[in-house]
Amino acid sequence: MPIWLNVISRVILFMILLFFITKLLGKKQLYQLSFFEYITGITIGGITAIVIIEVKHSIIIGGLAILVMAAIPYIVGLIALKSTKFRDFVEGKGTVFIKDGNIMEDNLKKERYTTDELLELLRKKDVFQVADVEFAVLEPTGDLSVLLKKENQPLSAKDVNLKVTSIKEPQTVIMDGEVMDEPLSTSGKSLAWLHTELEKLEVAIEDVFLGQVNSSGELTVDLYDDKLQVPSPQAGHLILSTLKKCQMDLELSALRTESNEAKHVYRKNSEKLQKAIDKISPFLKQ
Repeated sequence: MPIWLNVISRVILFMILLFFITKLLGKKQLYQLSFFEYITGITIGGITAIVIIEVKHSIIIGGLAILVMAAIPYIVGLIALKSTKFRDFVEGKGTVFIKDGNIMEDNLKKERYTTDELLELLRKKDVFQVADVEFAVLEPTGDLSVLLKKENQPLSAKDVNLKVTSIKEPQTVIMDGEVMDEPLSTSGKSLAWLHTELEKLEVAIEDVFLGQVNSSGELTVDLYDDKLQVPSPQAGHLILSTLKKCQMDLELSALRTESNEAKHVYRKNSEKLQKAIDKISPFLKQ
């Protein structure tokens, strides 16, 4: 076999082998590497390179060496799952750098970090003052986890006792110019509704590269032709859509509740809202 063909066949063979090894070891190998995994990865890469380039070496011996090297972190990972002490020894433990706004100088020296390096890590977390930090720990992966003091944390809805509705996952209802029936059904919308919304935007389904329904029940589209501008729905259409959504919510609430009194209230108000929609629709559609 010619040398060039031998090299190509070895590359393909070891690429397939390394692919399955990576799948076996799990996604953690791609996301975060411990010291032990880092060393193993370098060694496997070195063995692969030698066996591919040095065609005089046996493929079987090289493959066996890679399998053995891959088996070691796999076994170590299984042991680490059951033993905390072993896991701390192999993967390391987090080191506290800041506590109650005070820098732990001894821990900085232990990990061989300078003050400038610590400040750089803080800036990457959008923190520019050490006194604002309640707690900061250097993770075994080298990333710095930072907890700001309560008064420096962004204000949340819970802090002001404000109840907010949960955000639902957006549903992709159009992809590559084709309607996705399952996501459309999951979003609680019909094909007729989709066509109506596209008519409001003055676009055809085949012109849509991607269309999604957000948690508010609104359709957003991305067209194949980026030069085309999707017109914003007119104010009247938006008001009409909102009223129809409210009327639909009342109907759904009437179906879901087990209280006869509540059913009556929901349906009565739904009918009133429908009458109002019928009256103002001609004006809103103008």
